[in-house]
Amino acid sequence: MPHVNIKHFPKDFTEEQHHRLAEAVTTVVMEHFGVHDGAVSIALEPVAKADWNESVGVPELTDRRHLLIKAPNYRN
Repeated sequence: MPHVNIKHFPKDFTEEQHHRLAEAVTTVVMEHFGVHDGAVSIALEPVAKADWNESVGVPELTDRRHLLIKAPNYRN
């Protein structure tokens, strides 16, 4: 607890980018949840653009809208 799952369009990350992203997300999660770094887990889940609406848009954003603390604005 807590676990963060970041769904995104496929992108190649270097090990350094993985490390920096994990460090930044972990720091924010620790601060807001009051936990130590060992309690935080993070996953990166690539989703093909063609599958986004079916895999993420509807089930994660539309059907679970009540859980969002920040909604997307795809027009920007």
